Amino acid sequence: MRKAAITRNTNETSIKVAVDLDGSGKYAVSTGVGFLDHMLEQLSRHSLMDLEVDAKGDLHIDAHHTTEDVGIAIGQAVNQALGDRKGICRYGSAYVPMDEALTRVALDLSNRPYLIWKVAFGRDKLGTMDTELFKEWFQAFAQAAGATLHVESLYGDNDHHIVESCFKALARALREAVEIDPRKADAVPSTKGTLGGSL
Repeated sequence: MRKAAITRNTNETSIKVAVDLDGSGKYAVSTGVGFLDHMLEQLSRHSLMDLEVDAKGDLHIDAHHTTEDVGIAIGQAVNQALGDRKGICRYGSAYVPMDEALTRVALDLSNRPYLIWKVAFGRDKLGTMDTELFKEWFQAFAQAAGATLHVESLYGDNDHHIVESCFKALARALREAVEIDPRKADAVPSTKGTLGGSL
């Protein structure tokens, strides 16, 4: 089973994360930021990755450190669970609509972290969460997971719908990318024989 557990402690946050890439989409998420919890539950359910997150952060300041560090910890756990990435499909992509909003995500678990973020919001906050923090979460996740990640909102009016379609599209792309390719289950999906650095 491809599982991992991460504990991350700093002066700003204390976080425990556990993932199972071969799960069924079960989750237990508590970050102290209600909207972030909701998005992480969507990530788990639609990727079929079991996810446990217990985070305590300096929310008396704002949600920035908690959001970013949760992204780092989940990314680290995914990276660890992937191991040498042998046999994975590596690439995943998804178009996900939510009512009037449509988002496209393309993902490469290349161990070459990079984020392209083409998402704009019309509001400063969703619930108590600053909308600018969603990019911080995706950036932190991509860096820690070793993922090349492109996220683009094609259109949409409702900011809740836009960001939820971003997380759901990531989930569907991740589900595809971590799947084991039965035709190459014993091989790293790269002509180099390893993932990381140049292709």
